Amino acid sequence: MIQIYNNTEEINTTAADLFVESAQKAIAAKGKFTAVLTGGSSPAGIYKLLASDAYKNKIDWSKVYIFWGDERWVPLNDDLSNAKMSYSTLLSHVPIPQENIFEMYKDGVTPEEYAAEYEKSIRTVLGEEGKFDLILLGMGDDGHTASLFPGEAVLEEQTKWVDAYYLAPQKMYRITLTAPLINKAEKIVVVAFGEKKVHALKEVTTGEYNPTLYPMQLIKPVSGELLFLVDKVAAGTN
Repeated sequence: MIQIYNNTEEINTTAADLFVESAQKAIAAKGKFTAVLTGGSSPAGIYKLLASDAYKNKIDWSKVYIFWGDERWVPLNDDLSNAKMSYSTLLSHVPIPQENIFEMYKDGVTPEEYAAEYEKSIRTVLGEEGKFDLILLGMGDDGHTASLFPGEAVLEEQTKWVDAYYLAPQKMYRITLTAPLINKAEKIVVVAFGEKKVHALKEVTTGEYNPTLYPMQLIKPVSGELLFLVDKVAAGTN
């Protein structure tokens, strides 16, 4: 489902409202809320809104569990770290227990070793069903999401929930949730805006099915909801 908005402010407000709604619903039903954050610059406005006085008191943060969709294999204090951005805009401003936050990086282990460890953490919190309440995703100009990049072997992964690999074009390791795990979620919200997203959004949503070229097409929830929040420019209706 695609929802088109006038600007990024409307997208941010809608995404923040969905986050709060999902959190309240999950906590009321089962006593905890499991969410996956996305990186890059796109979600910063959403996170700042959630950290604002108007939003943060609507959620019992002691019952929130935070994971990430993907991460560059860099220390948590590196400017390239998705976790660093999430802390600076949201997590350092809300009363969430540190033990409820699962960063996608750890010193002293290989990316592959930590991918297996991260999967164990997910199973511990979510159980064997592996169903997140809410996953926030972005979409690259090339149609990638999380660290599911065009042409990479990770696109074929069917058994692992978390994988790590060396992304040669970027000359760095990436760690990512895999499509099968993402697709288990109750709600998946994709945020995309701006002129650079026009081509990818069109191909992903209305083009021929070719996930090797446009990995976002792999995101097809098993029983949950997939929602694209886009602006008029990205939708090509501006």
